[in-house]
Amino acid sequence: MNKYKAAIFDLDGTTANTLENLAFCANTVISGFGIEPVETDRYKYFVGDGSRVQMQRLLTYRDRYSGPSDEEFLEEVFARYLEFLSIHCADGVVPYDGMPELLSELNKINIKCAVFSNKPHKQACKVVSSIYPENTFTDVLGQKDSYPRKPDPAGALMLAEEMKVYPHECLYVGDTNTDMKTGKAAGMFTIGVLWGFRDRDELEKAGADVIVSTPAEILDLPGL
Repeated sequence: MNKYKAAIFDLDGTTANTLENLAFCANTVISGFGIEPVETDRYKYFVGDGSRVQMQRLLTYRDRYSGPSDEEFLEEVFARYLEFLSIHCADGVVPYDGMPELLSELNKINIKCAVFSNKPHKQACKVVSSIYPENTFTDVLGQKDSYPRKPDPAGALMLAEEMKVYPHECLYVGDTNTDMKTGKAAGMFTIGVLWGFRDRDELEKAGADVIVSTPAEILDLPGL
């Protein structure tokens, strides 16, 4: 009998390769404000804590945000970004190599799968449905006002309850320190992945229980 009965996956940088899309959407928006676009690779360090924080980090990087006095401008840019993202969030997005196969195998052995993201909820659902077959995931949960964003574990625990599993029966899989903190705070076995946006050092320092280089390695973990 499997020790683990469910797995919760981060979206950006874990389940979906969204880096090019995130850079395209944000750069398009800031260009409309006369701000120079930022190289795609830099977005690996802007994302992970929600879209508003992403845009705040981007504007800070471009010396257009320095604190409370710039909040009104940040909100204007953020609102424009959400509007653009709602239309274009799935453009060019693809699953990472090996992820479809991993999810298929987990479903075959009756491991329930879900997505928990700091991307706005509607956009998270749109991205997932654009690249994965229906019923791949039991649920997809993006950022809403009704619960705090990661690294608060509330959303992860809510998903575990919906899947009718205890936290210790659940894997939590992600690519950033935010994900590691979320999984650990939820009492789940926390897996850091190296195909996403951050490196091994960050994941180790954030408390990952194990770190994997490919999706297939997850299937070899004890308890599956």
